[in-house]
Amino acid sequence: MSDQITGTTAADISDSVRDLRDRGVLRPGSALPPVRELASTLGVNRNTAVAAYRQLAQAGIVVSRGRAGTVITGHESVAQEGYASDTVLRDVGTGNPDPRLIPDPSAALATVAGRPVLYGEPVIDRGLDEWAREWIAQDLRHPDFGITVTSGAVDAVERLLAQALMRDDAVALEDPCFLASIHTVRLGGYRAVPVPVDDQGMTVEGLRAALDAGVRAVICTPRAQNPTGASLTAARAAELRAVLVDHPYVLIIEDDHFSMLSQRPYESLIGPNHRRFALVRSVSKFLGPDMCLAIAATDATTAERLAMRLSPGTTWVSHLLQRLTLTQLTDASAAAKIADARKHYASRNAAFASRLREEGLDFPVTDGLSLWIALPKPARLVAEKLMRRGWLARTGDDFALDERADPSHHLRLTVHDLSDEDAETLVADLVAATR
Repeated sequence: MSDQITGTTAADISDSVRDLRDRGVLRPGSALPPVRELASTLGVNRNTAVAAYRQLAQAGIVVSRGRAGTVITGHESVAQEGYASDTVLRDVGTGNPDPRLIPDPSAALATVAGRPVLYGEPVIDRGLDEWAREWIAQDLRHPDFGITVTSGAVDAVERLLAQALMRDDAVALEDPCFLASIHTVRLGGYRAVPVPVDDQGMTVEGLRAALDAGVRAVICTPRAQNPTGASLTAARAAELRAVLVDHPYVLIIEDDHFSMLSQRPYESLIGPNHRRFALVRSVSKFLGPDMCLAIAATDATTAERLAMRLSPGTTWVSHLLQRLTLTQLTDASAAAKIADARKHYASRNAAFASRLREEGLDFPVTDGLSLWIALPKPARLVAEKLMRRGWLARTGDDFALDERADPSHHLRLTVHDLSDEDAETLVADLVAATR
């Protein structure tokens, strides 16, 4: 391939690669030659080849895959959360909340209409802003933060990265990782640097290695990490904050998606003197996925930059949705429903885990909507056997950042909405599939 790329300057080499892509010679996924090889073939300095690849990365033409090299970008498919389409199997890999435990907004809807909001008015409803500040201040021990409202957590993360990073910048992601974070980082043209997760959250050595690799942002789930369900312990959070002390301008994004449903206390990577941070809390897990709203508490500089991307007349979040959210969050019956949901998810997951433990499949019961089940054999083999028994499960391979990683030995199962009878059947089928 290097013999088809021409040029003696970074701009010429970049244009040559673009031309090969436009003519279909290079297709999505095609690997470019290593920098040294290309420089040798073209008779140019290695730094010239590096600069050419950097230009291509910033333009979104190529993406670095680390040791796998640099490849032409395309519309890469990433697994998505939710129900699988076109299947007759019982789907236990959805990651969905139970719709019976989502507060009914019908009564609240009748109260939120009022004076229309016009261009040029504040983008955050005053009542929601005041409530959110009190809610966040209980956990975020930082002397100064601003509040921004976005169209869900994924929207918040995408905007946060866009205001701080350039294409090909490195971002530390948990491994295994939340599917939406993988998708957001890939679409943004950033380089994902995996940080292993154990039963106490991000590992210290993993974060230290990511910082040494030059990451400019860290995305962390402080509790109910998806897919593992792990939550940061106080001791682990303190160790991670100590590592971050020397990197105050690395953007820390904490996605506390399970906030009101979690059984675990909130622990944070954000130290009192950290300069760039965002604590993001969406309402989708307890008020429903269609309530596309998240609250982002950020440092003042980041809040100003986000405000520029959420100006009136462009992409601010509807005040009707903001008022509806506030009405539900401050309603006693809705709060009781959320409390019931918190108990339900914990008890149903614990009961299912207990059944599996009795059958010899032991794994830690963590937090979240789903279970992360360790298996004695590759998960894909188990999932295939489950399909023949009528179940559609999601393997840990979907959540791996490294495409060359060894096959996963984990399943992520969403079982909280199964009846006792169906749960018993799934346990029996799962045990049989592992033998």
